[in-house]
Amino acid sequence: MIYDFCGQTHAGMTRKNNEDALAFDAATGLCILADGMGGYNAGEVASGMAVAFLTSEMNHWLSQGGRQATGREVRKALEICVENANHSIFSAASASPEFAGMGTTLVVGVFQEGRLLLGHVGDSRCYRLRGQVLQQITKDHSLIQEQLDAGLITAEQAFNSLNRNLVTRALGIEDMTRAEVHEHRVDVGDLYLMCSDGLSDMLTDDSIAEIVRRAGTLAHKAGRLIEAANEAGGRDNISVLLARAKQDPSRRGLLSRILGKYGAD
Repeated sequence: MIYDFCGQTHAGMTRKNNEDALAFDAATGLCILADGMGGYNAGEVASGMAVAFLTSEMNHWLSQGGRQATGREVRKALEICVENANHSIFSAASASPEFAGMGTTLVVGVFQEGRLLLGHVGDSRCYRLRGQVLQQITKDHSLIQEQLDAGLITAEQAFNSLNRNLVTRALGIEDMTRAEVHEHRVDVGDLYLMCSDGLSDMLTDDSIAEIVRRAGTLAHKAGRLIEAANEAGGRDNISVLLARAKQDPSRRGLLSRILGKYGAD
């Protein structure tokens, strides 16, 4: 199995600067998206630090043999890298008054063959489109999510709530935090969408699903998602990162040759 990737980000319609950051590496299957928070440019610093740290450390580990690692080993590597990134951001925030209180949400994935190791902190999300069904496969670390889980509000009330941005977990806010990490099976044809809340706060899941189901390139889908979020108000920075699983054509060719050989015999 091989993967195509595409990432796009936009400041939105009301923000002067973009405090989101994202990165992906097709060679290692690593995808990272972060949504910063804090005064002045502190949120931009926190998200940038998170993405830069995880890109460097995880790519190094994956390139040094991590691509042959078990799911448990990849999970542990992700957890350690997120802990270290958190410590780095927290230390910078503690040492510099202009960065005090900065933090960032995070969603990070490692795509390897037929599996995805997915970690997240906060309310940046990952969705999976399998067939025609879009499913959110991360659960927000937020006050709204806790109220939903407790049955105190409905999904419609959650979408329209003024408290949607109150996260209960983020990088850099405390000296210790942890990522929630799960392993997912990947099927050929799956499409994965990582996004900041600048997308999910503006568009319902049904609206997101309608866009990603349409035919087109990953770049077209990403651009249309951002356009739709801006058309709905664009009240925050908007970032999307798409990954699509495909059958490796070299494997398909090998299988054809094998079947052809046995057919000839």
